[in-house]
Amino acid sequence: MNVNEMLKHVDHTLLTQTATWEEIKQICDDAVKYETASVCIPPSYVKQANEYMQGKIPVCTVIGFPNGYMTTKTKEFETKDAIANGASEIDMVINIGWLKDKKYDLVEEEIRTLKAACGEKILKVIIETCLLTEEEKIKMCELVTNAGADYIKTSTGFSTAGATFADIELFAKHIGPDVKMKAAGGISSLNDAEKFLALGADRLGTSRMIKLVKNEEASGY
Repeated sequence: MNVNEMLKHVDHTLLTQTATWEEIKQICDDAVKYETASVCIPPSYVKQANEYMQGKIPVCTVIGFPNGYMTTKTKEFETKDAIANGASEIDMVINIGWLKDKKYDLVEEEIRTLKAACGEKILKVIIETCLLTEEEKIKMCELVTNAGADYIKTSTGFSTAGATFADIELFAKHIGPDVKMKAAGGISSLNDAEKFLALGADRLGTSRMIKLVKNEEASGY
């Protein structure tokens, strides 16, 4: 797969606490230039970024980020507000404590509630794989599938580790046919990005990939 094709699967991401509008604007410009799948940015910038790009690239934002332990009502409000501001894609964080308490009905119902709030917009469910057992990861594949979400996503990028090849391979064995996979966090090379896609990931959440491409271009790529 060539680099241009890989970039079409990238959610070009900037979620640092210190992100400024000038930095957000730059990743929007890069996303348009390199034709990425979306830009993934903090909720407070969604309206401004949507107006700035005028539909050229979908705007993605995060809900319940990064810890996931807000109430479902809070996440639902965040989701509806983000969509009203122009978000086309929502990346939500599950309540990991509920999962570990085996409150599977609450976890599934929360995902279902946020998918209803999204309507036809895309919902991706971040399960933070680095904090879960294999059994919990498999259970989340089931819950995400049952709740009707569009994607299962590995990581926030704000915890102890990011995406692994093993997690994408595990997801592929246990998700339903209508669920896609997003690998996010710690994708540090073009080779890694290509391997995640080869294993079946449909999206990559990364802030580094365009930097890597620019470095290759600068060196005569």
